[in-house]
Amino acid sequence: MKSLAELAAIREKMKDKVVLREGTNDTRIVVGMATCGIAAGARPVLSAFVEGVNREGLASSVTVSQTGCIGICQYEPVVEVFQPGKEKVTYVKMTAEKAEKVIAEHIKGGKVVEEYTYAKNV
Repeated sequence: MKSLAELAAIREKMKDKVVLREGTNDTRIVVGMATCGIAAGARPVLSAFVEGVNREGLASSVTVSQTGCIGICQYEPVVEVFQPGKEKVTYVKMTAEKAEKVIAEHIKGGKVVEEYTYAKNV
């Protein structure tokens, strides 16, 4: 880096890749990023949610964040979806491909992807 302008350009370029952590958005997607989650592949899952939310233009109504241990390590990577007025949905054994389907069907379409939920995998 040679100048503040170059730093500002890098910041602008990376803005869409940063996890959205603030705001009062309606929907929250929380990815478990403790050691067990990372070892199971949570990083690509987190990236897929961040990129998918940005690509679909949902950033004004959907927040993607990360947390530590969710407590069900054998089902990692684990993702929880919180929506006002609805029960929390816990998705387990997630992949980047599954994240795309969750964005399309649950986040955009309003229909929980049942086969990926904790209840269907216990």
